[in-house]
Amino acid sequence: MLNDPEKVSENEPMELRCYFVRNRNALVVRGDFGELYTDHYLHLMQHEIRLEPGWDGMLKDALAALALHLASRPRQESTAWTLNLADPVLNLFVTGGNPGQNVVGRIFAENVRKPERNLFFSQTTCDRQPVRQSTVEFEELDVFSAVETYYRQSEQRPARYFRHGPEDFVMVTAQPDCDMPWFLTLDDDLIRRLDQDEELSLLERRFFRYHCGCHIGRIYPIIASLSPAVRDDVFQEDGTATASCPRCGARYQITREGLAAFESGAAPA
Repeated sequence: MLNDPEKVSENEPMELRCYFVRNRNALVVRGDFGELYTDHYLHLMQHEIRLEPGWDGMLKDALAALALHLASRPRQESTAWTLNLADPVLNLFVTGGNPGQNVVGRIFAENVRKPERNLFFSQTTCDRQPVRQSTVEFEELDVFSAVETYYRQSEQRPARYFRHGPEDFVMVTAQPDCDMPWFLTLDDDLIRRLDQDEELSLLERRFFRYHCGCHIGRIYPIIASLSPAVRDDVFQEDGTATASCPRCGARYQITREGLAAFESGAAPA
């Protein structure tokens, strides 16, 4: 359904649980992303977005990786990640924040400049602090490995990601005085036995949903700022055009009548 205003998730927000591993000085964040992925697919169906199977898997991993990352960060922090891939040539973009308790993302496969190397771009905002930006190169065509490379090079602490189940993921980050030999030898089997082998203390629960917040009313101001010549290029002969949200790929049909309504102070349909 195009132009569906402020459409929110169909499911309840998913729960992410943060634990402290006693005697190891590590933080564990875990969550089952089944319901969030359901909302992701409903979004794709609603806006008739089709992704290559391999690309969709990478986007889902990126959504999970970002949500786990955000759950370990300050409550006022928001982050956007872009993975600029050399082969296949595409941009994988995910963004979200603790204030809105949301994550969302999309893939750009057209008009993407081919980089010489895979690049990971991160932009973080928190309260009134300066925006933090970083760029790192990564090798493996695996989202979790790319995020781990970003952590090693840009964050204050290393992190590791694990697949506890098909849609159940775990992130472990090293805290000050972490038992690094233990941290570096963690594998899928040890993660599955973590509850039995280690003493875990629940620190907090955070909740996230798949949600962007885009709306057709945010598009008309952009169109209104264009010159008449550029507007003519935007609209087709029937006076309509389709615009997509840069954050989630949602598609909206805009019209000359709607633009005129916006400029006159009325709410566009």
